[in-house]
Amino acid sequence: MDIRERVVIVTGAASGIGADTARLLARRGARIVVTDISEEGARITEEIRGSGGEAEFIRADIGVEAEAEALVAKTLERYGRLDGAFNNAGVEQCATPLHELTSEQWERAIRVDLTGVFHCLKHQIAAMLEAGTGGSIVNTASALGQVAIPNASEYVAAKHGVIGLTRAAAADYGRHGIRVNAVLPGIVETTMVARLSGDPTFSAYFDTLRQRHVLGRFGQPGEIGESVAWLLSDSASFVTGAAISVDGGYLAI
Repeated sequence: MDIRERVVIVTGAASGIGADTARLLARRGARIVVTDISEEGARITEEIRGSGGEAEFIRADIGVEAEAEALVAKTLERYGRLDGAFNNAGVEQCATPLHELTSEQWERAIRVDLTGVFHCLKHQIAAMLEAGTGGSIVNTASALGQVAIPNASEYVAAKHGVIGLTRAAAADYGRHGIRVNAVLPGIVETTMVARLSGDPTFSAYFDTLRQRHVLGRFGQPGEIGESVAWLLSDSASFVTGAAISVDGGYLAI
């Protein structure tokens, strides 16, 4: 799983899965572009550097195409190439039944969780095609990209879309040596999940969700990062278009 010296963009890297994955990739020798709308991304960058890793923070809202494009351009400016990306940035569901969901709530989830992935893929792939050296991209979908839970229609729709977009990109660019895959986490103990667990609509449901994970627990961010590191490496050289469940068995039952 050698990723030494590879230049990798990690979006949504200020906390949770993104932050832990950025740290893990840096420990293994990758050069990380930490990206988030939160300035906490700068702190993660300094933490990586303090541990001997190489990282650069570029603030970007990937829901805005011009910012996603600028992110890739600045990465190329700084490092001269792009070898991989982990498109992880996203927002949580509103814990609202579909008939009460506002257009603004729907559009927020689709803009970040799906259109944002499209923006990133579009400009990352363009850079890889220009270089002609291939690359590997991993998108964060969700177990909810395959099934649904109550009161999460906008999130479920977006994550189903990420899986379809991943497969379409893999089909388009495999012959160019660009691999595109998705990871499908179950419930992972992050600040986003902590916010949801405090919502009365969801809190009563959390015990049921925990029981749905056949390992009997929720995941840790670093456990998702391990799968991402594998997919970014040449150890996964024959894997593309895959939607890989890293969900503690949530989809097994």
